Amino acid sequence: MVFPRSEWEKFRERIAALPMSAQWWKRIFLGNAMDVEMDATGRVLISPELRAAAGIFKDTMLLGMGNHFELWDKATYDAQEAQAMQADMPDVFKDFSF
Repeated sequence: MVFPRSEWEKFRERIAALPMSAQWWKRIFLGNAMDVEMDATGRVLISPELRAAAGIFKDTMLLGMGNHFELWDKATYDAQEAQAMQADMPDVFKDFSF
């Protein structure tokens, strides 16, 4: 996940407030977080460690998710999307109007 600073601060506070039973997830989210900067052409460099942890190897997908972005390995995203499209739509969409 890629957050603008203001959204990261909110997310970080929510994660930090989780109970001890979620301690490993707190470590995963907070302990692996890194600041990134845009270069002069607007690109964001993701460290090799974060790319490896996320399984990002070559082609990527950047998805706008409202208050944050998700960065996916394209092949992984395509497989997950195909799986989701084969499943039934979640109940929360039964009364949702498009």
